[in-house]
Amino acid sequence: MALTDPLGDMLTRIRNGQQANKSSINCPASKLRMNVLEVLKKEGYIRGYELQEEANKRNLRIELKYYEGEPVIRAIDRVSTPGRRVYSAIKDLGKVRGGLGISILSTPRGVMSDVEARAANVGGEVLCRVF
Repeated sequence: MALTDPLGDMLTRIRNGQQANKSSINCPASKLRMNVLEVLKKEGYIRGYELQEEANKRNLRIELKYYEGEPVIRAIDRVSTPGRRVYSAIKDLGKVRGGLGISILSTPRGVMSDVEARAANVGGEVLCRVF
């Protein structure tokens, strides 16, 4: 069966892994997933990720992050879906939880957080929100 929303699948795996207090999770690899994970790592929401290749399959091993026994990611939600794309100009993009969270955008300059997008003054597709 084909996966219709690979990014949504990865976000769900992260959410489920943290609810189960897992130290790491695995998911299939893609460029978009790695770019989103790079933003999450840069912003301090995950410890890191590693690309693993086994028998013609590429997987990502994602190291989840906890602080005092609680998951660092409190909420991670998909905004733009394959059936409903959500685009936003940077001036129309609101802050997540009063600036405590981030939005991850796919822009013409690559995948970046809303903070980086504001600094570059570029909008794009809102992929997800993290708090």
